[in-house]
Amino acid sequence: MRKLTAFAAGLIFSMGLLLAGMGDPAKVLGFLDLFGRWDPSLGLVMAGAIAVAIVPMQWARRQQRSLLGALMQLPLRRRPDRRLVGGSLLFGIGWGIAGICPAPALSLLLAGYWQAFLFVLAMLAGMGLFSALESRRAL
Repeated sequence: MRKLTAFAAGLIFSMGLLLAGMGDPAKVLGFLDLFGRWDPSLGLVMAGAIAVAIVPMQWARRQQRSLLGALMQLPLRRRPDRRLVGGSLLFGIGWGIAGICPAPALSLLLAGYWQAFLFVLAMLAGMGLFSALESRRAL
């Protein structure tokens, strides 16, 4: 049931991104072009997502278990650390270069865009590298 729920949530999320036009790299790059033809639509999508998530997140913070019975695994740290900042920078640089982030990239991959295929390969390679480095770090 958890996998089905996760799949359904991901499907709804990706459909929302596509409906909002966030699968188009030009939209993302337009948002990042502060001194040119700036497009605020990505900021509006982010603000909408935050507004929708506020109430469920407040509820989740007060719970021990999820609606499906799994233990809540919310972050305990409240302050950014070096790893969070570094990962955020890498994510942002990749996002700015490619013009897409992982969720729309998967949607574009299914739509047959070869550029999305390259992006997903690079993303999987980065995830593999992270996993390998984490394994070494744990030793």
